Amino acid sequence: MVILVTGCTHTGKTLFAQRLLEKYKYPYLSIDHLKMGLIRSGQISLSPESPDSALTDFLWPVVREIVKTCVENGQNLIVEGCYIPFGWEKDFADDYLCDIKYMCLIFSKEYIKQHFADIVKNESVIEKRLSTDIVADEMIKSNRYNLEQCKLRGYDYILIDDVYQITTDIK
Repeated sequence: MVILVTGCTHTGKTLFAQRLLEKYKYPYLSIDHLKMGLIRSGQISLSPESPDSALTDFLWPVVREIVKTCVENGQNLIVEGCYIPFGWEKDFADDYLCDIKYMCLIFSKEYIKQHFADIVKNESVIEKRLSTDIVADEMIKSNRYNLEQCKLRGYDYILIDDVYQITTDIK
Protein backbone atom coordinates (compact mmCIF):
# COMPACT_ATOMS: atom_id res chain seq x y z
CA MET A 1 0.00 0.00 0.00
CA VAL A 2 1.21 3.48 -0.89
CA ILE A 3 -0.39 6.31 1.05
CA LEU A 4 -0.22 9.79 -0.49
CA VAL A 5 -0.62 12.53 2.12
CA THR A 6 -1.08 16.04 0.80
CA GLY A 7 -2.62 19.37 1.66
CA CYS A 8 -1.78 23.03 1.91
CA THR A 9 1.13 24.37 3.87
CA HIS A 10 0.89 24.04 7.66
CA THR A 11 -1.98 21.50 7.65
CA GLY A 12 0.09 18.88 9.44
CA LYS A 13 1.10 16.59 6.58
CA THR A 14 4.44 15.72 8.17
CA LEU A 15 2.87 15.15 11.59
CA PHE A 16 0.23 12.89 10.03
CA ALA A 17 2.86 10.95 8.05
CA GLN A 18 4.87 10.50 11.26
CA ARG A 19 1.80 9.12 13.05
CA LEU A 20 1.10 6.75 10.15
CA LEU A 21 4.72 5.57 10.26
CA GLU A 22 4.45 4.91 13.99
CA LYS A 23 1.17 3.00 13.64
CA TYR A 24 1.77 0.99 10.46
CA LYS A 25 5.58 0.88 10.43
CA TYR A 26 5.57 1.98 6.78
CA PRO A 27 8.56 4.06 5.72
CA TYR A 28 7.80 7.52 4.48
CA LEU A 29 9.19 9.84 1.88
CA SER A 30 9.01 13.57 2.43
CA ILE A 31 8.77 15.30 -0.95
CA ASP A 32 10.31 18.35 0.75
CA HIS A 33 13.40 16.28 1.60
CA LEU A 34 13.62 15.12 -2.01
CA LYS A 35 13.21 18.73 -3.18
CA MET A 36 15.92 20.06 -0.90
CA GLY A 37 18.30 17.23 -1.77
CA LEU A 38 17.94 17.99 -5.46
CA ILE A 39 18.29 21.75 -4.92
CA ARG A 40 21.24 21.58 -2.52
CA SER A 41 23.10 19.08 -4.70
CA GLY A 42 22.78 21.38 -7.70
CA GLN A 43 20.83 18.76 -9.66
CA ILE A 44 18.09 21.26 -10.48
CA SER A 45 18.04 24.99 -11.02
CA LEU A 46 14.90 25.53 -8.94
CA SER A 47 15.01 26.97 -5.42
CA PRO A 48 12.83 26.63 -2.31
CA GLU A 49 11.26 29.95 -3.34
CA SER A 50 10.31 28.67 -6.82
CA PRO A 51 6.57 28.62 -7.52
CA ASP A 52 4.83 25.48 -6.27
CA SER A 53 3.68 24.76 -9.83
CA ALA A 54 7.29 24.64 -11.08
CA LEU A 55 8.33 22.42 -8.18
CA THR A 56 5.35 20.12 -8.75
CA ASP A 57 6.11 19.88 -12.48
CA PHE A 58 9.65 18.77 -11.65
CA LEU A 59 9.07 16.63 -8.55
CA TRP A 60 5.84 14.79 -9.37
CA PRO A 61 7.25 12.71 -12.27
CA VAL A 62 10.02 11.47 -9.95
CA VAL A 63 7.63 10.76 -7.07
CA ARG A 64 5.14 9.10 -9.45
CA GLU A 65 7.79 6.63 -10.59
CA ILE A 66 8.83 5.90 -6.99
CA VAL A 67 5.16 5.12 -6.24
CA LYS A 68 4.93 2.82 -9.28
CA THR A 69 8.09 1.00 -8.22
CA CYS A 70 6.71 0.43 -4.71
CA VAL A 71 3.40 -0.89 -6.06
CA GLU A 72 5.19 -3.19 -8.52
CA ASN A 73 7.41 -4.53 -5.73
CA GLY A 74 4.55 -4.93 -3.24
CA GLN A 75 6.17 -2.45 -0.88
CA ASN A 76 4.50 -0.05 1.52
CA LEU A 77 5.31 3.64 1.54
CA ILE A 78 3.89 6.90 2.85
CA VAL A 79 4.56 9.84 0.52
CA GLU A 80 4.02 13.23 2.10
CA GLY A 81 4.07 16.68 0.57
CA CYS A 82 2.19 19.43 -1.18
CA TYR A 83 3.63 18.58 -4.63
CA ILE A 84 1.06 15.88 -5.45
CA PRO A 85 -1.07 17.39 -8.21
CA PHE A 86 -4.81 17.15 -8.58
CA GLY A 87 -5.34 14.63 -11.34
CA TRP A 88 -2.52 12.44 -9.98
CA GLU A 89 -4.59 9.30 -10.55
CA LYS A 90 -4.47 9.67 -14.34
CA ASP A 91 -0.79 8.72 -14.14
CA PHE A 92 -1.61 5.21 -12.89
CA ALA A 93 -3.33 2.20 -14.43
CA ASP A 94 -6.30 0.80 -12.52
CA ASP A 95 -4.28 -2.12 -11.17
CA TYR A 96 -1.94 0.41 -9.51
CA LEU A 97 -4.75 2.57 -8.12
CA CYS A 98 -6.10 -0.23 -5.94
CA ASP A 99 -2.80 -0.11 -4.02
CA ILE A 100 -2.69 3.69 -3.61
CA LYS A 101 -4.56 5.61 -0.92
CA TYR A 102 -4.83 9.41 -1.27
CA MET A 103 -5.54 11.66 1.70
CA CYS A 104 -5.70 15.45 1.63
CA LEU A 105 -5.61 17.44 4.88
CA ILE A 106 -7.78 20.54 4.79
CA PHE A 107 -8.42 23.30 7.31
CA SER A 108 -11.88 24.85 7.30
CA LYS A 109 -12.18 28.63 7.14
CA GLU A 110 -13.52 28.62 10.69
CA TYR A 111 -10.60 26.54 11.96
CA ILE A 112 -8.07 28.92 10.41
CA LYS A 113 -9.83 31.97 11.85
CA GLN A 114 -10.08 30.47 15.34
CA HIS A 115 -6.66 28.78 15.47
CA PHE A 116 -4.36 30.81 13.22
CA ALA A 117 -1.98 31.71 16.06
CA ASP A 118 -1.72 28.02 17.01
CA ILE A 119 -1.09 27.03 13.39
CA VAL A 120 1.84 29.45 13.23
CA LYS A 121 3.09 28.46 16.69
CA ASN A 122 3.09 24.75 15.78
CA GLU A 123 4.71 25.07 12.35
CA SER A 124 7.96 23.50 13.58
CA VAL A 125 6.59 20.73 15.80
CA ILE A 126 7.97 17.93 13.61
CA GLU A 127 10.52 19.70 11.42
CA LYS A 128 12.38 22.94 11.90
CA ARG A 129 11.10 25.47 9.40
CA LEU A 130 12.58 28.74 8.44
CA SER A 131 10.28 31.48 9.64
CA THR A 132 7.50 31.98 7.13
CA ASP A 133 5.11 34.82 6.59
CA ILE A 134 1.88 32.88 6.20
CA VAL A 135 -1.26 34.93 5.78
CA ALA A 136 -4.59 33.70 7.11
CA ASP A 137 -6.57 34.92 4.08
CA GLU A 138 -4.22 33.12 1.67
CA MET A 139 -4.42 29.98 3.80
CA ILE A 140 -8.23 30.16 3.75
CA LYS A 141 -8.25 30.56 -0.03
CA SER A 142 -5.85 27.67 -0.71
CA ASN A 143 -7.63 25.31 1.69
CA ARG A 144 -11.01 26.20 0.16
CA TYR A 145 -9.60 25.44 -3.30
CA ASN A 146 -8.28 22.06 -2.12
CA LEU A 147 -11.65 21.19 -0.60
CA GLU A 148 -13.43 22.10 -3.83
CA GLN A 149 -11.01 19.99 -5.87
CA CYS A 150 -11.33 17.00 -3.54
CA LYS A 151 -15.11 17.13 -3.69
CA LEU A 152 -15.11 17.61 -7.47
CA ARG A 153 -12.78 14.66 -8.02
CA GLY A 154 -14.19 12.37 -5.32
CA TYR A 155 -10.90 12.30 -3.41
CA ASP A 156 -10.61 11.32 0.23
CA TYR A 157 -9.90 14.27 2.50
CA ILE A 158 -9.74 15.01 6.18
CA LEU A 159 -11.48 18.24 7.10
CA ILE A 160 -10.06 19.83 10.23
CA ASP A 161 -12.95 21.97 11.39
CA ASP A 162 -13.01 22.28 15.16
CA VAL A 163 -10.26 20.41 16.98
CA TYR A 164 -7.05 19.24 15.34
CA GLN A 165 -7.72 15.55 15.61
CA ILE A 166 -6.81 13.14 12.84
CA THR A 167 -7.41 9.40 12.94
CA THR A 168 -4.75 7.16 11.48
CA ASP A 169 -7.17 4.41 10.50
CA ILE A 170 -6.66 3.68 6.83
CA LYS A 171 -9.57 2.06 5.00
